[in-house]
Amino acid sequence: MTAESQKPEATSVADAPAGNWVDRFAPPPSRPYLRLSRADRPIGTWLLLIPCFWGLALAAAADPLGYRAWDAWIAGGCVIGAFLMRGAGCTWNDISDREYDAAVARTKSRPIPSGQVTVKQAILWMAAQAVLSALILFSYNAPTIALGIASLALVVIYPFAKRFTWWPQIFLGLAFNWGALIAWTAHSGSLGAAAIVLWFSGIAWTLFYDTIYAHQDKEDDALIGVKSTARLFGDRNSLPWLRGFLATSVLLMTAATLMALLPTEPSLPKLLVALIGIWGFGWHMAWQLTRLDTTDPAKCLALFRSNRNTGLIPALFLACSALL
Repeated sequence: MTAESQKPEATSVADAPAGNWVDRFAPPPSRPYLRLSRADRPIGTWLLLIPCFWGLALAAAADPLGYRAWDAWIAGGCVIGAFLMRGAGCTWNDISDREYDAAVARTKSRPIPSGQVTVKQAILWMAAQAVLSALILFSYNAPTIALGIASLALVVIYPFAKRFTWWPQIFLGLAFNWGALIAWTAHSGSLGAAAIVLWFSGIAWTLFYDTIYAHQDKEDDALIGVKSTARLFGDRNSLPWLRGFLATSVLLMTAATLMALLPTEPSLPKLLVALIGIWGFGWHMAWQLTRLDTTDPAKCLALFRSNRNTGLIPALFLACSALL
């Protein structure tokens, strides 16, 4: 085999899905930057976007006027913004973690440790994505803009959390579910208590799926001193903790929905549709636990990726509830 024929494999990222669109279709000069943004692994964008859908749908369901024309832009802006901010956040994560990534088998092929891009190039790419995200954010109302700016502190802190706490997944949850607050506020004009409870539900959900994800790396993490809930709980105790995160997320989402809808005296179908979506959300997490093997990295990754469907279940039912 020639060196030229080996080059595509050498520059691909080890944990990206085989045959992803970046490796297959993106112009070669753009691939390292798209890999920095994890564009070859869309699950992270979904997990950042889905709480936005929750917040918007619940706000519309609680609004006597339901959906408004402006909500189409709120939803569209969230889609674009989630892609850009996830990309900026992942780029910042790779800049901060470049030495750790070089020591872990799953991550040493990422663009910075593998030499595909320099740190300076990564910083410029991160800034470009952040600026484009800001243009979207500034189209919303003032409270939403303030919330968006406040979220930057969480984005900056997260890569360092695993160095000083066994619970870095909490910091990830704080950041990744901020969209529930933003989308609610973009629709309603102010931040409500139901949105905050919904945000906490998302944090518990993140603890659930990212603990599963972290089990892939626990051996390498132990060697380099990186902390995680997967290492904290271990293979023996993870399942009880995951059940607790499941129950907490479902109960908090139920509370948020009741807080939002009951003051509006909703019809029974409206309330039932919303609650059925939350039941489906919990059922899907329970299904994951029946298949979980924390000693099988491939199974952990597959279950982690299945959380796109987990989160879309309540998003769909809450959206339908807002139409009733």
